[in-house]
Amino acid sequence: MYPGVVRGLNLGKSPVKPLVRDSYRSPAVSIQELQARLGRDKVLLEPSQRRNYTYDGIAFGVTPALVVLPQSTLDVVEAMRFAAVVGLPVVARGAASGLSGGAVPVQESMVLAFTRMTGLSIDPQARTATAQPGVVTALISERAKPFGLMYPPDPASFRTSTIGGNLAENAGGPMCFKKGVTGDYVVALEFVDDTGQVRRLERGAYDLAGLLIGSEGTLGLITEVRLRLEPIPRYTRTLMASFAEVGQAAEAVSQAIASGAVPAKLEFMDNGCIRAVETYLQMGLPVEAAAILLVDTDGDDPAVVEEELSWVAESCREHGGVVSIAKDSAESEALWKARRSVSPAIGRLRPKRLNEDIAVPRSALPEVVRQTEALGKKYGFPLVQFGHIGDGNLHPNVMFDPKTDDEAKVWELLHEVARVALHHGGVLSGEHGIGLMKRDFMKEAVDGETLGALRAVKTAFDPQNLLNPGKVLPDAESKAH
Repeated sequence: MYPGVVRGLNLGKSPVKPLVRDSYRSPAVSIQELQARLGRDKVLLEPSQRRNYTYDGIAFGVTPALVVLPQSTLDVVEAMRFAAVVGLPVVARGAASGLSGGAVPVQESMVLAFTRMTGLSIDPQARTATAQPGVVTALISERAKPFGLMYPPDPASFRTSTIGGNLAENAGGPMCFKKGVTGDYVVALEFVDDTGQVRRLERGAYDLAGLLIGSEGTLGLITEVRLRLEPIPRYTRTLMASFAEVGQAAEAVSQAIASGAVPAKLEFMDNGCIRAVETYLQMGLPVEAAAILLVDTDGDDPAVVEEELSWVAESCREHGGVVSIAKDSAESEALWKARRSVSPAIGRLRPKRLNEDIAVPRSALPEVVRQTEALGKKYGFPLVQFGHIGDGNLHPNVMFDPKTDDEAKVWELLHEVARVALHHGGVLSGEHGIGLMKRDFMKEAVDGETLGALRAVKTAFDPQNLLNPGKVLPDAESKAH
């Protein structure tokens, strides 16, 4: 138990002496002092309040000891210093839309929920946006649009996920193949370290900012970021291609890219996804198809945009695809709504689902999607595949009912899918992170020497292991599911 923060919330003062490190006020040593410094509305103590912060988009954890709702970097400093004094782990949380258990407390902790840190400014001359971590991702492009600018990383959850969570997972999205992922747009960031010090990092040699991006809240608490923006392309065209076999779709992707096409978006949905979305939206998708590809080409020269679209269409037809091209922006938006609706649509199929987030070389895609489909049939669980296929990033999801299905078998299936990716030179995560769900798989994905180096980085940034413990790196004695 932690002094001053124990089960049942003993609110007595901690015997630990305050730390004084710089010009900030000395840290609070009791919950009452923390409330006094931050304001009672920023520190949640009631069990009914704290229980709302036990989960993310896929996993449930333990009820946190307290929840802090900071509105400024200084609030984060006060909270982190309190945690450091009493030895209380800190779990950062945004919109809780993550899919790896990264924002789930696994032991008595302080949850730092960033949803009130929503400051956002656009500098059209510098083509940058400066955002606090609670800014909803879609809002950045909405605010930048009047200046002819956009923020390209657009995960499917972009209307609910926050930029802090995107930074923590280095999120991608449908535009990742051509435009890149979150980390490619970070110019500089500010974070609070494990002692409550504020650090500011620019990108450069010894890219420490790059270490924070994708670190899932285990190295520091990002409190502000400056992001690069891009001009909005003047022209965009969209096509959909349907295939009778999943591998054909992957083969068409490889050929289209080999021909020189660099689509702005290149997405894949298998039959399970198609049927789930059609039931959900009733928009006339080809429910008999084994797979579909959704593709955008964009740019400022309409001739180039059309030529690139024709390369993709030709590649799809050569691999048995039936191609249709959106006539206008309304048809295009409807198709992309279908892709963004996959997650809620498949969530209706069974009470629970677990997901993989593998990324593999494009040359391996045909074999990977075929082997993954075969594994789903072998184990007898509904398994669907979708994802950013142009970037080699696939999201196999397994649906099941914990009341009637053997969850151990579900984990066994997921492990086999991960092994398929590793066998073909891939990795465990493209954008959802390792978190809690895949940390034990890391022993098969990463050699012992590399794991040792990663643990050394963690220790250098967080020697007390206060920042999101139990995530990403497996314990030395842990075993895979």
